[in-house]
Amino acid sequence: MSEKLIGRIEEKSLLLDTLASTEAELVAVFGRRRVGKTFLVRNAFNSQIVFECTGIHDASLKKQLENFNNTLRAAGYPVHEKRPSDWLEAFQILIGFLKTINGKKRKVLFFDEFPWLHTHRSGFVQAFGHFWNTWASRQENLVVVICGSAASWMIRHVVNDRGGLHNRVTRKIRLLPFTLAESETYFRSRGIILDKYQLLQLYMVMGGIPQYLKEVRKGESSAQAIDRICFTRDGFLHDEFRNLYSSLFETAGKHIEIIRALANKSSGLTRNEIIDSCRLTSGGSASLLLGELEQSGFISLSVPFGKTRKETMYRLTDEYSHFYIKYMEHGKSQGTGSWIKLSRESSWKSWSGYAFESICIKHIRQLKKALEIGAVYTEVSNWSHKPVKEDKGAQIDLIIDRQDMCINICEVKFSTGEFIIDKKYFSELENKLTVFGAQSKTKKTLFLTMISTYGVKNNEYKSRIVQNEVTMHSLFVH
Repeated sequence: MSEKLIGRIEEKSLLLDTLASTEAELVAVFGRRRVGKTFLVRNAFNSQIVFECTGIHDASLKKQLENFNNTLRAAGYPVHEKRPSDWLEAFQILIGFLKTINGKKRKVLFFDEFPWLHTHRSGFVQAFGHFWNTWASRQENLVVVICGSAASWMIRHVVNDRGGLHNRVTRKIRLLPFTLAESETYFRSRGIILDKYQLLQLYMVMGGIPQYLKEVRKGESSAQAIDRICFTRDGFLHDEFRNLYSSLFETAGKHIEIIRALANKSSGLTRNEIIDSCRLTSGGSASLLLGELEQSGFISLSVPFGKTRKETMYRLTDEYSHFYIKYMEHGKSQGTGSWIKLSRESSWKSWSGYAFESICIKHIRQLKKALEIGAVYTEVSNWSHKPVKEDKGAQIDLIIDRQDMCINICEVKFSTGEFIIDKKYFSELENKLTVFGAQSKTKKTLFLTMISTYGVKNNEYKSRIVQNEVTMHSLFVH
């Protein structure tokens, strides 16, 4: 039985719309490695795909053309043993093949790992643009899907191309990782039943990457799965980090330097701080690197409350990358029991807090729904104020600034049981509200909102300061 497609309702609907279209369609699908792009395309089009060619990573022009030729032969077209001399000739041969397919049924061409086909000085993109502009775009029953993991390359050379593909893409899909709810549904479809805390632990390590989650086995705990997948020599994620970035970026060294710098600063870094830390030039190269990492889904940026875009903060939001740098890269722990041992160390508290906070920010729609403000326009940010003389400093994890004259001041706390607000922490919370109100000069009502795994224990301090409460269960809503 073929594997069921989980979620991706809007994306599949968009692809199916191309089959109902009466015009030629050029669809660009992009998203990070192992997020499920190929599976989505194959599931949506199934038998309509008449030709599928996948680029080979780091292969020469010669090898790519041989692969193209072999793919046509496998599709039943009597091509010559000798490979095409260049991509212009290859696309002419493809046109000949497509003309042999009779009937008015929509035909789908699928070019997977499209950026890998464009080797140095190969002229592939130019030849593909010529193929689309002079022939394919005139075929009313043709759908061409181009797919790539190098999201930044796809955006630069396809979606925003200034050459032959300028404004030629008719539809585009940026495929994102699963949400927590989709991850839970995916596990259930595979017969894996885990409670919310166990699922959250897996997500904090692997994110919502289907190919990573697929490695979890039925009947094992999150700790057992993390041990086997991450800390054994043959574990699927043991060496994924180096392969991940080298497959997406031609020269991945500087990209990885930025990732490392952000992994060591949970509150994030400004552009200038990244430039200084990674010894980058302040010109276009820094912008290009940061743009590529953002478009590929590894980092996110936000403007702190009350600040300008010049003070934008960058954060590492790829769960696996952060976990790898924190625990796997230089860790001595290997094999059974590694993660349980590591999770007892003091560093676990700071890592789990950062990972949970990052997940909450990604699930802001679910948080708003839990707070019953889903229909209210909001802006999400964080905020910090450094102490000056007698003035106390303060930092706020998450701010939900609402158009209805209210602001949710959110405290995100990851714990293994009910979180307890004691006298000391109560004073810290009071200080945050006081300092934020004074520094921001806001006239909006401030609601102290606690976001935690198992909720906040009822006591006098909670009743005096907490206005809203959200637990991890609310993050698992579709």
